[in-house]
Amino acid sequence: MNRDEHLLYEAKNHVAWITINRESQRNAITAEALGLFQAYLDRAEADPDIRVVCLTGVGDKAFCSGADLGQAMGNGHDEALSAFKRYAAVLKRLAPFPKPTVGRINGSCFAGGLGFMLACDIVIAANHARFGTPEVNVGLFPMMIGALIFRNVSRKKAMEMILLGEKLSAPEALAMGMITRVVPPENLDTETEKILDALAAKSPIGLAMGKRAFYAVDDLPLEDALDYLAEKLLKVAGTADALEGITAFLEKRTPVFTGK
Repeated sequence: MNRDEHLLYEAKNHVAWITINRESQRNAITAEALGLFQAYLDRAEADPDIRVVCLTGVGDKAFCSGADLGQAMGNGHDEALSAFKRYAAVLKRLAPFPKPTVGRINGSCFAGGLGFMLACDIVIAANHARFGTPEVNVGLFPMMIGALIFRNVSRKKAMEMILLGEKLSAPEALAMGMITRVVPPENLDTETEKILDALAAKSPIGLAMGKRAFYAVDDLPLEDALDYLAEKLLKVAGTADALEGITAFLEKRTPVFTGK
């Protein structure tokens, strides 16, 4: 692990940790980090030992303050467009990622950082964390992030956040449905590890098939969605892990899942 990189990768206990590593810049994301993000997600997906991905930031002040706009806009139109498309590509990769994704929000989470957080399946935040889309305050707008905001939050609450550009507290973000748990900072690691351990103990193939199925039916009519999911349930039930899980339940023991 090269600790000088803008994004770090560490694999331990079946978890791939992806950490934004620009503490002095409030973990603002760079073009370099976006390139590494794609590579790290590829590595995590290809590694059969990895069952969960956890995304966080260095330090306790900021998870991610958004894009490094100075870098993004300083190299001209074509470079800026390329950076924005790389950011969109990361969100497209992260949101339907076949392995469970957990956001560990250790501090401020704004703009592009909010997009990373919303793309995660489960989000645990320290109670001092703040959230928001302040782009409107500098004449911009949370374009790509909006696609995820409206998939997580009711339209009226989302538009209020987007148009006012105000900072929200962790309890407010929880009430809106943007995050799943709020804990004191001293409990953040313990709560995160508890969730990661629980996810790593599940069937990898069952979770992957389930996540893909839910993502596929997101925009389908109810009747079509139910028909599609019935077929996918049959496929999940035919896996070795499903047989092991049912057998272990009947035998009153902990299942040993192999991802097959």
